[in-house]
Amino acid sequence: MSTSIPLPGLPAYDHADGTPDEPRTSRRGPTREELLDGLNEPQRAAVVHEGAPLLVVAGAGSGKTRVLTRRIAWLISERKAHPGSILAITFTNKAAAEMKERVEDLVGKRARIMWVSTFHSACVRILRKEIDKLGFKSNFSIYDAADQKRLMTLVCSDLDLDAKRYQPGAMLHWVSNQKNELKDPEDATKDARNNLEETYASVYTTYQRRLREANALDFDDLIMFTVHLLQQFPEVRETYRRRFRHVLVDEYQDTNHAQYALIHQLCADNPEDLDGERVEPAELMVVGDADQSIYAFRGANIRNILDFEQDFPNATSILLEQNYRSTQTILTAANAVIGHNKGRKEKRLWSDAGDGARIIGYVADDERDEARFVSEEIDRLTDAGDLRPADVAIFYRTNAQSRVFEEVFIRVGMPYKVVGGVRFYERREVRDALAYLRMLVNPADQVSLRRILNTPKRGIGDRAVACVQALADRDRITFWEALRRAQDAPGLATRSLSAIQGFVAMVEELQSMVDAGERADVVLETVLARSGYVASLEESDDPQDETRVENLAELVAVAREFSDDPQAGPSADPADVDAGIVAPGLSDFLERVALVADTDQIPDAPEDDAGVVTLMTLHTAKGLEFPAVFLTGLEDGVFPHARALGDQPELEEERRLAYVGVTRARERLYISRAVVRSAWGAPSHNPGSRFLDELPVDLVDWKRTEAAQTQWGRPDLSGSTRLGTPTDAGRRNFSSAALRADAAARAKPAREIPSLEPGDRVVHDSFGMGTVVTLEGVAEKAVASIDFGSEGIKRLLLRYAPVEKL
Repeated sequence: MSTSIPLPGLPAYDHADGTPDEPRTSRRGPTREELLDGLNEPQRAAVVHEGAPLLVVAGAGSGKTRVLTRRIAWLISERKAHPGSILAITFTNKAAAEMKERVEDLVGKRARIMWVSTFHSACVRILRKEIDKLGFKSNFSIYDAADQKRLMTLVCSDLDLDAKRYQPGAMLHWVSNQKNELKDPEDATKDARNNLEETYASVYTTYQRRLREANALDFDDLIMFTVHLLQQFPEVRETYRRRFRHVLVDEYQDTNHAQYALIHQLCADNPEDLDGERVEPAELMVVGDADQSIYAFRGANIRNILDFEQDFPNATSILLEQNYRSTQTILTAANAVIGHNKGRKEKRLWSDAGDGARIIGYVADDERDEARFVSEEIDRLTDAGDLRPADVAIFYRTNAQSRVFEEVFIRVGMPYKVVGGVRFYERREVRDALAYLRMLVNPADQVSLRRILNTPKRGIGDRAVACVQALADRDRITFWEALRRAQDAPGLATRSLSAIQGFVAMVEELQSMVDAGERADVVLETVLARSGYVASLEESDDPQDETRVENLAELVAVAREFSDDPQAGPSADPADVDAGIVAPGLSDFLERVALVADTDQIPDAPEDDAGVVTLMTLHTAKGLEFPAVFLTGLEDGVFPHARALGDQPELEEERRLAYVGVTRARERLYISRAVVRSAWGAPSHNPGSRFLDELPVDLVDWKRTEAAQTQWGRPDLSGSTRLGTPTDAGRRNFSSAALRADAAARAKPAREIPSLEPGDRVVHDSFGMGTVVTLEGVAEKAVASIDFGSEGIKRLLLRYAPVEKL
């Protein structure tokens, strides 16, 4: 259905820069046959469809991007649609640019005036022109996450709210949910059912008022305001309904309620017109796959695609089931797994590429054995010339799982890259924790010290740091020594002095543990608890901070594995280790970590080779494909995630995530799990993932099963053997409270704590004779400040300090 409705404000075929395009007759566009060349029957039907709303259910690897670009080109070339009448929505700017480029390759530069963009970008364009009707100026600012948090902090302060109970992150999360449901502050106030929600609504009201005063919008406002604009001003709605005669939406299964409402405003049948002339609704085509809906945590609503035919009763559906990516074995496995989800529309992916290789399965003793298997299999494939490292991807459920793969790959010289995240030892929270440990071992390490001086926030700002640095420069002492003498720092505020003295006291207590030779994992757990680092992450409402706690738990597991290994200390004399004299200490652990983290040694592949194995989470993998895929960590509690095990909708989303992972593989698919996984700082014995039981048994070649697991452990890559059978300890809750309890349980037996009074004379194994100056705390928390003359005054935690009363 073509249309002769005039398009407001659009001269014929103007470019974005205002220069008119040459007439169509002077340009040879693609022929009808060229536009349909290489398409299968359902793809052709989607490209040439006219009239009723169209739902294209595009299975994984079924060529949906080709269908979208060919349809846009078809609209312009064959149906003579004005390029400016086309609105194509994608979910990333990169995808939008690629789509526009591909259409331009087909039909020429006239494609440049199409609106091909993300939801947010399209809304900004509309609002820049129309937002004055809502009382804003067209030069409004757009606040990012940091701006929003700063503003919300001011709002909570304005309302005298308890900062601990009403945290800015939690407030913003609640406000975002309201906006995604298109509820303004008045709606939220009306819907409040208790005192807490009334307070949240009050915060929302003040937050919006402050945004308006600043002539600013946040990201959620962009879509909500556009929908409200179209709802409240029929003339604006009709302007854009007349302009956009063809609307195409990619990844429709990932839309939230506000995005869904925006599409309805532009495309739903609307018999009420301003001038009595009925404007036919725009042609709507949405493309998506409910089986790949994996972003519910971002607000995506799978019902939008499942209920499309109810929302548009005259809609047509086209199913794209032919897959151009994977072998039939891989597709049959994917079909079998996703078939266990209820309420989905039946879809069976198929390929004419042949059955291909069987899926390879492996049950590892633990996560290191799993990583070793993956590494050896990649070596085998690349040595045989079947694949390059660049053809291989390793998928896992959470970022923390990358650590063991990185360590094994570094050890064997396998080049790799981590996509969608940074390397484990380069992650901010891991670097912070290691900076604490380095500073304890070497207080002169000013880089590490200054990194953690105000992390987490403890009231030591830039001005205080400058005052302490001035003292260090004046007296030519280290930054740490200047901190200990902060009372002498010129211009230092009393409040900052108190914060610095509290920090110094904490560090000196922790140093006494290191001096006493405490285990690396105990020191690390005590640091994370005593510094308040884990507690600050637990109190945060940022979803990423939950992942950061997981990464710290993984670091504790690394330290524990190191401390439990009598051969771990690289600096120890082997004879002393064998005699039980030397245990691996914190400095040994830091040396081991420094060697592992020295990623500069990994050779970068040339541009034309890209011989690098790719590591990424399953959520990051969506939209990608690889000749060989390793799907790892297939254990109940890991994948599917523990929080989904008792929740049917979440479990079905995890199954869709498994479907996405399986369908990324083109030729070879490997599945693996570990019988024991040292996650959260303790051995966890998880059953195999239920998704493994859903795979057809004849499709999987198990190279190793759980029955083959060795009773007494296995040699690790360094040659040592881990003794003892796996325990059923299970997953323990990693938290600041658990850290303190675990550190206490694993700590060295406490020395007998001497009964001291100020003025008592003592002798210390390293510092010699001294006099007790002050005492704080009791029992195991007793701390003594002791003057050792030329050695200075030392704060010592008495349960660790080798001090004897004279």
